[in-house]
Amino acid sequence: MSQNTEHGSATGRIIYGCMGLGGAWEPTPCTEADVAQASEVIDAALAIGVELFDHADIYRFGKAEAVFGEVLAARPELRDRILLQSKCGIRLHENGLNNYYDLSYDSIMERVEGILGRLRTDHLDTLLFHRPDPLLNREEAARAVRELLADGRIKALGVSNMSTAQMEHLQDALSTPLVANQLEMSLGTRDWLDSTVTVNHRQGAGNPFPHGTLEHCMSRGIELQAYGSLANGRYTGGVPAENLSEADRATADLVQELAAEFGVAPESVLLGWLMKHPARISPVIGTTNPGRIAACGDAIAVAERMDRLQWYRLWITARGEFIP
Repeated sequence: MSQNTEHGSATGRIIYGCMGLGGAWEPTPCTEADVAQASEVIDAALAIGVELFDHADIYRFGKAEAVFGEVLAARPELRDRILLQSKCGIRLHENGLNNYYDLSYDSIMERVEGILGRLRTDHLDTLLFHRPDPLLNREEAARAVRELLADGRIKALGVSNMSTAQMEHLQDALSTPLVANQLEMSLGTRDWLDSTVTVNHRQGAGNPFPHGTLEHCMSRGIELQAYGSLANGRYTGGVPAENLSEADRATADLVQELAAEFGVAPESVLLGWLMKHPARISPVIGTTNPGRIAACGDAIAVAERMDRLQWYRLWITARGEFIP
């Protein structure tokens, strides 16, 4: 993996997030077109060096995993070329509720069995707990993890949307280290970054990001996976200019300027900015457009070339106000 010369540490890796696969967000059968789309997307992701494909049992009511599994069944040689990650812990539209969380022993075991069946594989390279469950019994969850690791159904455990305290509370009951924490992080969603410089400053008031989470993950070797990393197209032409704030328009212009300077697509500038951070952030991209997937392919090269001034210009322009 390439070295980041500014920080002296390796960049992260690009991850493909499969939430967009499987057709509509409805509990309806998958179609041949859905499977064909998944196959095309997998090839586009592999073409830019993606190895890890990120799922969750609730994506498209399980259809994202199901269409991916159809592709693996038709092209079994792919399994040795990729890493599979999925999440459990959210129950969607069950028992009269829109959603609730369940990381009980029985739920974890049941959900992993369903994930493996839909993906047509005998193991996950990583299982993530999708959201913190206020009713979590950590010893019960740890028992499920021990059994899943022991019989090879999962190779590693991570989390998503958890703070330092929540990770440490869970880790204390585990015999295996947490390997990842997936959080919303982008140039458009900057609470994670602002929290590092607004300590003891009025600008920090109301920041919801749990301060210290980045540093904890960095010191423990926990991979930070950034979902929403392309900011929903805000800076790359995906949102009409009239719907953008002044700061957003200025940022979009700067992204275009840097893209021209580096000779890359704007998407690679956005991801490269994330990957420049010494936390070795791994951006999760979720577009199903093969052309836009290809546009992300130069992100690591951008991270290596982007200097401190360019990095700060992007952050401060996107903030729309000076840092303290």
